[in-house]
Amino acid sequence: MQLKNLATGVALPLPDDLLWADEHAWSPAVASTSYLITGALLIQSATRQAGRPITLVGAPDMAWVTRAAVEQLRAWAALAVSEATGRFELSFTDGRVFTVAFRHQDAAIEAEPVMGFPARASTDFYRLTLRFLEIA
Repeated sequence: MQLKNLATGVALPLPDDLLWADEHAWSPAVASTSYLITGALLIQSATRQAGRPITLVGAPDMAWVTRAAVEQLRAWAALAVSEATGRFELSFTDGRVFTVAFRHQDAAIEAEPVMGFPARASTDFYRLTLRFLEIA
């Protein structure tokens, strides 16, 4: 798995054992219902064009990344989404590719030191959770 910054072309490898936790928890179909003054049911429905959440979660004993990788991800997550920045290509090992942005309305990145105390070296390991939003 890898995340590539589309503005710079820089790619960051991610652990293949990150689990897409909400892969099947989203539907492109949306609907709202209401009742008319006559009592008839009104259903309005449409298909979402984008916005699928992609939450990648690492198990406690798997999917570790270095502090250097966490710092790179944090720098990328700080970019606002525009035509030129904040867009990334997320590639899975099975060949699926998504254009994503960090989900800024949620905590885009959670990183916890594996050893349970603050990591100092760029090679120290962290458990990782990443939250993206499919934008194309």
